[in-house]
Amino acid sequence: MKTVITPATCIGAVATPDLETRVYAKVTRRLVPFLMLCYLGAYLDRVNVGFAKLQMLSDLQWSDTVYGLGAGVFFLGYFLFEVPSNMILHRFGARRWLARIMITWAMISASFAFVSSPTMFYVLRFLLGVAEAGFAPGVILYITYWFPSARRAKVMGMFFMAIPLASIVGAPLSGWIMQTFAGVHGLTGWQWLFALEAVPSLLLGIAILLYLDDGIERAKWLTQEEKSLLQRNIASENSAKAAHHTVRDFLADRRLWLLTAIYFCIVMGQYGITFWLPAIVRNAGADGVGTIGLLAAIPYAVALVCLPLVGRSSDRTRARRLHCGVPMAAAAVALFALPFTDGVGPAIILLSVAAAGAICGTSQFWALPTAFLGGMAAAAGIATINCIANLAGFFSPSLVGWLNDATGKQGAGLMLTSGMLLVGAALLFLIPRQSVDR
Repeated sequence: MKTVITPATCIGAVATPDLETRVYAKVTRRLVPFLMLCYLGAYLDRVNVGFAKLQMLSDLQWSDTVYGLGAGVFFLGYFLFEVPSNMILHRFGARRWLARIMITWAMISASFAFVSSPTMFYVLRFLLGVAEAGFAPGVILYITYWFPSARRAKVMGMFFMAIPLASIVGAPLSGWIMQTFAGVHGLTGWQWLFALEAVPSLLLGIAILLYLDDGIERAKWLTQEEKSLLQRNIASENSAKAAHHTVRDFLADRRLWLLTAIYFCIVMGQYGITFWLPAIVRNAGADGVGTIGLLAAIPYAVALVCLPLVGRSSDRTRARRLHCGVPMAAAAVALFALPFTDGVGPAIILLSVAAAGAICGTSQFWALPTAFLGGMAAAAGIATINCIANLAGFFSPSLVGWLNDATGKQGAGLMLTSGMLLVGAALLFLIPRQSVDR
């Protein structure tokens, strides 16, 4: 017998589990695939520089140090503008601000096709970070407007599936573009790569204006009864969260800074893999950008399978720290073992464990701060954690590039990345259990 949605069932003290499940399934279908698609575009524009490196460095006569510094400069711009960006989004609405972010970064990303000097490379990478600042934390904050913490890990896991999807799609696509378009109209393959892969972000930025709503109340695709159910659940959860009455109270929360340190370690690991994976595959023995692109997609396909499984398990057990820490430790072990293996096959297996572990750790991390922060504190907290921790995105490629040049081997950079992931996994268990686990 079909359940009829009535004001009494939605506005009453308790909604039936079946009703809540159907309403949240409706919200998930409406929002999550589209947000994933947007983040896929964001991540594609962020990491295509890793594939451009395969041709760009030799064409422009640059070293790994120049590339590593340029890859990292992105995160300086990201750091400076992320907190203001999230505060603007919370105050004025997600729809217009997320659209602005995507449209401007698409235009800047396409401009990389005309890079001719290290200085120009550094400037554009910095501006790309400024343009993109606030997108990922803005979407994370946006998700908290719709889903209570008990349902959030699964949704975060689904959203962060865009990271491996970007590489599954982007790796072979990047290799194909660089091979197929090389020399067309006098442009190299890497120039076409930047120009063509900016187009999806531009189109998605325009689509945001037409598709997204700023919050529950503005969603015309929900009935009033469904809105009441969703609003009641969010309001009930926010009332139980710690209130930070002043900026000093907020900044004095030890958990905030511990979480920032943990996420710094996760980002070190994630970008240590992301920016250097194509080069690791090539050094393992793969030949040709097309082949490298196909092989580089395999680790992210494994991560894609693992993400929803870990998210569902986390929501079922509510053991948030464990579901974040174990994948991080697995990634650290795999990265540590990489320099001691020979051949493409073993390298792909270890890279698959590393990519799955780092990306699952990223998705599960965001169930931690959103468990005790709400409202403007959540906007500021998510942005603060993300912007400071993403400085690791500057240090990771820069240090790995410098270590690779200094030692002549990629092993030193992998050891650094492995060690940071282990430190982050250990720090997780300093967070008070009652704050994040249930």
